[in-house]
Amino acid sequence: MRRALITGITGQDGSYLAEFLLSKGYKVYGLRRRTSTPNYENLEAVKDDIEWLSGDLTDLASLIGAVHLSEPHEVYNLAAQSFVETSWPQPLLTGQITALGVTNLLEAVRIVQPTARFYQASSSEMFGKVVETPQKETTPFYPRSPYGASKVYGHWITVNYRESFDMFACSGILFNHESPRRGIEFVTRKVTDAVARIKLGVQEKLRMGNLEAKRDWGFAGDYVKAMWLMLQQEAAEDYVIATGETRTVRELLQIAFHYVGLNYEDYVTIDPKLFRPAEVDLLLGDCHKAKTKLGWKPEVSFEEMIRMMVDSDLRKVEWEIKKRPRPLAVH
Repeated sequence: MRRALITGITGQDGSYLAEFLLSKGYKVYGLRRRTSTPNYENLEAVKDDIEWLSGDLTDLASLIGAVHLSEPHEVYNLAAQSFVETSWPQPLLTGQITALGVTNLLEAVRIVQPTARFYQASSSEMFGKVVETPQKETTPFYPRSPYGASKVYGHWITVNYRESFDMFACSGILFNHESPRRGIEFVTRKVTDAVARIKLGVQEKLRMGNLEAKRDWGFAGDYVKAMWLMLQQEAAEDYVIATGETRTVRELLQIAFHYVGLNYEDYVTIDPKLFRPAEVDLLLGDCHKAKTKLGWKPEVSFEEMIRMMVDSDLRKVEWEIKKRPRPLAVH
């Protein structure tokens, strides 16, 4: 039985990846930080099929212990402080987890299980102020946030371990990928959650920032398959994973609101406080290498994904409304 260790397993990507690997017969180990209230919402259907290990990317000893216990054939590092906006007020925390945390995990694998195949979750935010369009594996990085800069470090330290220690270590440079499991702080879920609340009458307005920012958005369930494919190759290489299409935040709003029969212009207000200190204006990925070498391609369209997310949020908000305590009757 193949064994895989996943960090960040309770997040969007980790949960889809865990389900995918379990469906292929893997023994899946999930690394989780000790918290008073663990959140298994994304893994409710499979949480009992996962072997849970305690650890933290900032604690090398705990990572060595986790790798020793799991003896993985494959290691997927998906954990990070991954919210770009938070990286400005918390740059040191972002660096400790998203940058140095990668080194800690690579070092644990090198010491305990050097034959394991290692996947690092790189990000299109590394391209930042892009120097060419579309962006591909050879495009120079120009990060525009502490998060992007931290991801650049994580990316290059993975390359360094591959070249220095002959480890099978690769990075997937994933462009924006979303799903109903996306955290509410990310713009796609912020929009689809607000659309559901406005449609059901429990919210009046949606505050937004830059509506002209352009992103290459795909479906997270498609992208985790690419992660796995990277670790099945003969040689470790880095790959851009993207749809090759770009949409503005304005288009996201139009599609989401139109799906429930509303006009976004009636509900959206612009809040200057929500603009980034340094904006990333355009991200558009060239996934030709992934298509030709991995045989991978995106399957879920942008419109399908947004409709899926709106439907999911409508169900969640309807459930919230039903669970609310009713006012006491006055006789």
